[in-house]
Amino acid sequence: MRCDKTAAWKQLQQHAEGFAGFDLRDAFAGDATRVARLSQAAPHVFADLSKNHTDAATEALLLELARQTGLTAHRDAMFRGEAINHTEDRAVMHWLLRQPQGSLPGDLAEPLALVHGTLAPMLAYAEQVRADAQITDVVNIGIGGSDLGPQMAVLALQDFVLPGKRFHFVSNVDGHELAGVLKGLKAENTLFLIASKTFTTIETMTNARSALAWFQAQGGTDVALHFAALTTNVSAAAEFGITTTFGFWDWVGGRYSMWSAIGLPVAIAIGAKGFQDLLAGAHAMDQHFQTAPLEANLPVRLGLLDVWYRNFLNFTSRSIAPYHSALRRVPAYLQQLEMESNGKRVDRNGQALSYGTSPVLWGEPGTNGQHAYFQMLHQGTDIVPLEFIAVKKPTHSLKDHQELLLANVIAQAQALMLGKSDAGGHKHFTGNRPSTFLLLDELTPASLGALIALQEHRVFVSGSVWGINSFDQWGVELGKVLAKDIHARIVSGDASGLDASTATLLERVRS
Repeated sequence: MRCDKTAAWKQLQQHAEGFAGFDLRDAFAGDATRVARLSQAAPHVFADLSKNHTDAATEALLLELARQTGLTAHRDAMFRGEAINHTEDRAVMHWLLRQPQGSLPGDLAEPLALVHGTLAPMLAYAEQVRADAQITDVVNIGIGGSDLGPQMAVLALQDFVLPGKRFHFVSNVDGHELAGVLKGLKAENTLFLIASKTFTTIETMTNARSALAWFQAQGGTDVALHFAALTTNVSAAAEFGITTTFGFWDWVGGRYSMWSAIGLPVAIAIGAKGFQDLLAGAHAMDQHFQTAPLEANLPVRLGLLDVWYRNFLNFTSRSIAPYHSALRRVPAYLQQLEMESNGKRVDRNGQALSYGTSPVLWGEPGTNGQHAYFQMLHQGTDIVPLEFIAVKKPTHSLKDHQELLLANVIAQAQALMLGKSDAGGHKHFTGNRPSTFLLLDELTPASLGALIALQEHRVFVSGSVWGINSFDQWGVELGKVLAKDIHARIVSGDASGLDASTATLLERVRS
C-alpha cells in the first residue's frame, strides 16, 4: 500500500501536529532511558539517535508505517534477486558483490559464482599492478558512480594505500581536470583505468580518447599494458586497444558499483586483502539489515527517521559532517547515493506523489564546516538535521589533535541541542537542533564497507516506504540527449528551432 494511504501515515500526521512544542532538553530531562533506547550498535558502527526530534511514540508509529507499506517483503525480494527495479526489469543485487563465495543456494548460486569468477582475476591483476614498480600513477577515468565511489574509498583508506603509487580520478568532461592531472605524469609510469559499463559514456570516452592521444604523443606505444577497462563492452574496449577488461552486470547500479570491478583502483590501492575486508564489512551490515528486528535495525531506524523529518516535520535537507579528513568525499558520495536514488516525483506505478521524497544532502568535513556553514545550523531560520561521522582512534601520532577533534564534534552536537540564552539576541542560540552521531572505532576497510552499506540500506528503506523505484535514474538522461544536439549546433552554428535563451547562449559562446 502506498504510504500516504495507510492508517499509520494519518496517525503520524496527527502525531506531528502535537510535536511542534517538542524540545530535546525537556525530552532528556523527562526520560532517563532516552540515550539507551535511542542508541544502536551495528557492525562496525555505533549510532546515537537520541538528539533527534523523535520519541518512543514516533518510533512506534514509523515502525507501523514500515509494516503497512511492506518494507520487509520488499527487502526480502531484493535479497532473493527479484527484479524490483521494475522500470528497467532488473534485479538489484549490489549486495551479492560482497557475499562470500559458495554461500547461497538455488537461483543465486550461479550469479554468485560469476561474481567470484570476476573478483578473483581482478584482485590478481591488482596485485600485479601493485608489484610493478614501473607503474607509479593510476588514473581512473569514469563519472558518477564510476568515479565517486572509488575516489571516496581511496581517499578514506589513504593510510592503507601502497606507498610509491599515486591515484588520480578524472570525471569532468571539462578538459582542465584531465589536463591538470596529466601535467605531472609520464606515459611509461602511468596506468589508465577506463570505467564505463557500456564504453559509450560521452564524458568518460572523451577523456579516455584524450588520455590515449596524450599517451601516444608522449611516446607511449603499449596501450594494452597501460590501459585497462572496467566494462561489459569488450569489443569496444578491444577497438580502443585495450585487452585487459573486467565486467559487471546489469543488476549493479552505477552508484552501487564500488564493490564490483569498478572498485579496481581501490583494490590496487589497498591490496586484495584490504578489498576483501571492505567487502566483508559491507556484508556484515547486509546481514544486520536482513536479519535484525525492525526496532533494532539501524538502516531501518535511520531510513524511517528520514521519512519522519521529510514528510512530517518538513525538514528538506540533511547536512553531513565527517570529522575525519580522509572522509572528505563522503558527503559528495552520499549526495549521489540518496538524491539520484530517491529524487523521484512518481511512485512505482508512475502516479504523481503528493509528498516529498529525497532531502537535499550537503556538507563538508569538520572542523572546517564549523567556521563556515555551522553558523546557519546554529542560528539560521531553517532547521537542518546534521549527521556527524566520527572515528575514535587516529592513525597518526600527532599530540593533542585527535582529542581536540573529538572534543569539537561532541561539543557541536551538544551545542546544537542545548543552545544558549542571550537577552541581546545576537548571541542567542535557540538550541533544540537535531543531530545524529555515527561513531566508528577505527577507519579501516571493514568499517568503511559497513558505513557505506549502512547508507545504501537506509536509502532503500526510505525509498521503499515512499513507494518509489530507488534504482533507476531517468532524470540524468534528458540533459545528455540535449547536450548532443547542442554540441552539434555549437560546431555548425545552427540555432534554428531553439528557444530564445538557448539560441542567445549558443551565439554568445560561438562568438
